[in-house]
Amino acid sequence: MSHDGMSREEYEEYQKQMVEEKMERDAEYATRKAERACLRTCLRDKYRLPKQAGDDIDVPEEMIKMVDGEAPEEEEKESIMDQMQNLQNMDMGQLKEKAQATLVEMKSKAEEKCTLM
Repeated sequence: MSHDGMSREEYEEYQKQMVEEKMERDAEYATRKAERACLRTCLRDKYRLPKQAGDDIDVPEEMIKMVDGEAPEEEEKESIMDQMQNLQNMDMGQLKEKAQATLVEMKSKAEEKCTLM
């Protein structure tokens, strides 16, 4: 029995490789998702934004001026390193815990679905 000209062993190895690559992509996605969640939390705290859209909020005066165009625009960041320096106030331990928890969850879901493991 062959699949697209592959022997059974080649096909099984191909399937195993595909599952491993998917798990790696899922883990990377989970990490990025956790990083974005942490960044959103930090921005909500900084600008006192609600967790749900549509909630009543007290918008800081600086933000109102920025939206109205009255405030001077900030200079654009020159590089990704400049932007990363702004993220130094993030709780990296919390970010790491969220990423690890998401990774474990994604891995367990992948293992449940995977019949080769």
